[in-house]
Amino acid sequence: MDILYKISLWIVPVIYAITLHEISHGYVAKYFGDDSAVKHGRLSLNPIKHIDPIGSIIIPVLLLWMAGFVFGWAKPVPIQPKNFPNPIKHFRLVLLAGPLANLLMAVFWVLVMKIGAWFPSEFISAGNIFLHVGAAGVFINTALMMFNLLPIPPLDGGRFLTTFLPLKYVEYLNKIESWSLLILVMLLVSGLLKSLLWSMMVYGMSMVTHVANLPVDVFISSLNVLFN
Repeated sequence: MDILYKISLWIVPVIYAITLHEISHGYVAKYFGDDSAVKHGRLSLNPIKHIDPIGSIIIPVLLLWMAGFVFGWAKPVPIQPKNFPNPIKHFRLVLLAGPLANLLMAVFWVLVMKIGAWFPSEFISAGNIFLHVGAAGVFINTALMMFNLLPIPPLDGGRFLTTFLPLKYVEYLNKIESWSLLILVMLLVSGLLKSLLWSMMVYGMSMVTHVANLPVDVFISSLNVLFN
C-alpha cells in the first residue's frame, strides 16, 4: 500500500489517541482541584497544543516506514498532585484517566468499523475507508492503553506504581526517568517491546471488537491492509 495512503489512514486516529489521552488527565486533575492544565492551555481539543514534534510526528512516521506500525505520544499535561484534597488517591485516578480514555476511543473506532461494514457493495471503496481508519483507531488506542499501563516511569503505569513505593525508591526511579523514553524508543524500534505488548493488545482488541459485536475476520482483514 502507498505510504501516503497509509499515513492518511493513521493520522487522525494517532493524533487524537495521544491528545485525548493527555486531555483526559487534565480534565480529571481539574475536577479534583488542580488547574495546572487550564493555566497552560492544555484542555483544548486543538491537536497543535498537544503535539510533541518528536513523539507525535517524527517517531510515528519513522516507525510506520521502518517497522510497519505506528506509535507516538503527546506533550505531557502538567499536573500538581499537591493541589488535590487527597494527593495520592486523586493522583492515581488522574493517571488511570489516560488509559481509560484510550479504551473508550477504541470502542468508538470499532463502531466506525461497523459503519464501514454496513456500506452496500456499490460503495465498497467508501466502506473500506471506514473499516481501515477504524482498524487503525482500534489498534493505536489499544496499543497506547497497554503501553501506558507498563510499570515504567514516566508512563502512567510507572507513576501509578510509585504511589505505592517508599520515598527512597521513588527518588531512585526519578533519577533514571530521564533515560526512560530513550530506552522505550529503542525497544520499540528493535521490536522487543512490540512483541511484549502484542499478546496484551490482542486481548484488548478482542475485547473491544466483542463488545461492539464486530466479526473478527473483518477486523483482521482490515489490519492486514494497514500493515501490508
